[in-house]
Amino acid sequence: MYAIIEACGKQYKVTEGDVVFFEKLDAEEGKKVKFENVILVSNEGKVEVGAPYVKGAKVEGKVIAHGKGKKIIVFKYKPKKNYRRKQGHRQPYTKVEITSIKTGAEKAVKAEKKEAAKKEA
Repeated sequence: MYAIIEACGKQYKVTEGDVVFFEKLDAEEGKKVKFENVILVSNEGKVEVGAPYVKGAKVEGKVIAHGKGKKIIVFKYKPKKNYRRKQGHRQPYTKVEITSIKTGAEKAVKAEKKEAAKKEA
């Protein structure tokens, strides 16, 4: 089972147990994070595609750590003009472990089971 989610202006393909590096999120280490912008969910060959998002689908994860990526060098210059600027940058990230993928169909099935149990009782 996998899902394609939209987070931080990018799209990520995730499965349960994956460790994904997102751009910096406002969540403390050890806290749970929910991603509700799910674009696609594939479960045992059954594919649900949203327009634009799949209704009722959620992806949950746990924040493992925050950090900074490798340094990149930004170097600008103009030839023959003695103009040179050197700048470094390290992009902050949040490391998240995906714990569960829930689809809207699963919620509907659970609701039907609860209703059936109430009718029997």
